[in-house]
Amino acid sequence: MATRAATLALVLLGTAPAFAATISRSLEVKAPVADVWSVIGPFCAIKNWLPPVGQCIEDGKAPPTRILVTKDGKAAFVEAQTARNDAEHSYSYKFLASPLPVSNYTATIKVTAKTDGSSVITWSGSYRPDEGKEKAADEALNGVYEAGLAEIRTRFSK
Repeated sequence: MATRAATLALVLLGTAPAFAATISRSLEVKAPVADVWSVIGPFCAIKNWLPPVGQCIEDGKAPPTRILVTKDGKAAFVEAQTARNDAEHSYSYKFLASPLPVSNYTATIKVTAKTDGSSVITWSGSYRPDEGKEKAADEALNGVYEAGLAEIRTRFSK
């Protein structure tokens, strides 16, 4: 019986989908939380701080869905807000449609205050890379997170 259970477990493990990957990036900026949240908190404000995004169209519903179109017009992402807490300066969202080789992508953007009056922005997510596309998925999302936080850093260092 134990051998049969072990064999079944190995078979199931061999056919199980890839494990979810995670990503998390943080950035400290010398600005109060309210100032940072006013820049990144509105759901479609992402078009102002994520360089590849040329257009953001929000549906106006609650919770909102947004369509992000790249500046070159060659790609579009459809994202739904899944949680929002303005008092805690955070929102979460998920991909409904994406050209990236991932599924089950969810993410949270949060701004927290430090005692010296500065703020920390944390952008974290989890996703399941498409089989055989793990490296491409990781590189794409790392690039997106780093580009967005670099733009925010630039905006608050002026």
